[in-house]
Amino acid sequence: MIIHLNKSIDNDKAEALGRQYEAICMHDGARYVLITSSKVKELDANLKSLTEASFISDTDIQLASRQYNPDTRTIDLGVVTLGGQTANTIVITGPCSVESEEQIEQAATLCIELGVKVLRAGAYKPRTSPYTFQGLGLDGLKLLDKMRTKHGLKIITEVRDSTHIDEVIEYADIIQIGAKAMYDQGILRKCGKANKPVLIKRGFGSTLQEFVQSAEFVLSSGNPDVMLCERGIRTFETRTRFTLDLCGVAWLREHTNLPVILDPSHAMGYAYGVSDLARACVAMGVDGLLIETHPNPKAAKSDAEQQLNFEQFRALHKSLGVVAGAVGRHIV
Repeated sequence: MIIHLNKSIDNDKAEALGRQYEAICMHDGARYVLITSSKVKELDANLKSLTEASFISDTDIQLASRQYNPDTRTIDLGVVTLGGQTANTIVITGPCSVESEEQIEQAATLCIELGVKVLRAGAYKPRTSPYTFQGLGLDGLKLLDKMRTKHGLKIITEVRDSTHIDEVIEYADIIQIGAKAMYDQGILRKCGKANKPVLIKRGFGSTLQEFVQSAEFVLSSGNPDVMLCERGIRTFETRTRFTLDLCGVAWLREHTNLPVILDPSHAMGYAYGVSDLARACVAMGVDGLLIETHPNPKAAKSDAEQQLNFEQFRALHKSLGVVAGAVGRHIV
């Protein structure tokens, strides 16, 4: 249950009520809010005089549910707004990893050329093998910051674990919580206290319920600016890297109030299928795409097979506008 307390109730009183009713206490910008387990179906009689409104939930998807807030959240990224009534589909691109200043400069230049406003690249890489490239770490973050300052781009980069979360929060404009970190409550709660948008990628073995409940950790910690990213789930199929769950995307758009971003690069795992998948994603009317590009994919230090070269991305970007227009959206 979500309980909107009267606006006259101060912080000390709200926190005391939270402890009394074993509820999370947060401020939504207008009032203090208590959030209990969804198993609570009736407002306590002693709370009625202190309550402005209450909302019963079917599951512990509560703050993210359209039962609570029927409108898609609007998220201002500074250079562009997505969600809400904007009809914008944002394209985010860049390499899997920051590898050198020359490489990330080329990626940033491509963004400027095509009007892409958000540059992606990983500085801390959660690799499956300990013997592969693990990222440039803080040096990589500083290179991304240099591109931001030089070109006016916004930066999205990934948190791998709790050891460097403060660094990522400092340097990123959008904090990406990767599929392997989706269950890390320390990261989720820390991002909930950050005053920056957060993009959460779905774990490849996670249900939709588990996926959105990870977002609830961030939302209930006080950060309303959360985006969900579908990047493929593990199925019985082995010929592609993962399976992009467009059925799940339809469910997320119907039942949650969070903007939905799709990552066809990680889902497909091979560059030859990324462009067609990206066009299919845009046709669904989603809020954004996350696509990996590299000046020379064959030489990439991570995810070489799935990254588009610049010519492939230019052709894809041109076609996305046509698809978006057909479904009443705009590529930004």
